[in-house]
Amino acid sequence: MLPRTEARSVTAPCVFQKLANRESSRRPELSIPDANHVNRRRSERVMLQVPVTVMTETHEREQVQEETQTLVVNAHGGLLKLKMEVLAGQPFVLVNRKGVQEQCHVVRIDQPSPDYYAVAFQFDEPSPMFWPVTFPPADWGAKRA
Repeated sequence: MLPRTEARSVTAPCVFQKLANRESSRRPELSIPDANHVNRRRSERVMLQVPVTVMTETHEREQVQEETQTLVVNAHGGLLKLKMEVLAGQPFVLVNRKGVQEQCHVVRIDQPSPDYYAVAFQFDEPSPMFWPVTFPPADWGAKRA
């Protein structure tokens, strides 16, 4: 028969608990964001191919432009295909087929193909009315007359 051991008091912390408390006091608290926060965007994306013109400058201050199309749009910017090389943060002007111009800047560049760059961009000011979307998502804040 095994010798009887005394039960530990629930209020007396064990050695492992003391170590855990000491370690947790050294580490910053990690907050786990809720799922809605992780996937939350300022405005909903719409997959929409819209013909646009990108106008910008090269390092040599030469004015260049390229006719292209968007892949995804939202009230704050979008994603478009470009053959010309641009840099993150680079400003440019985006022109739609109605001639409306919006100041933008490059947010991210990927190269999914040797033929083009996928360029994520942001409007300097939200512009939900720039896109030809008849029924924009509610979070775009666009009102059509």
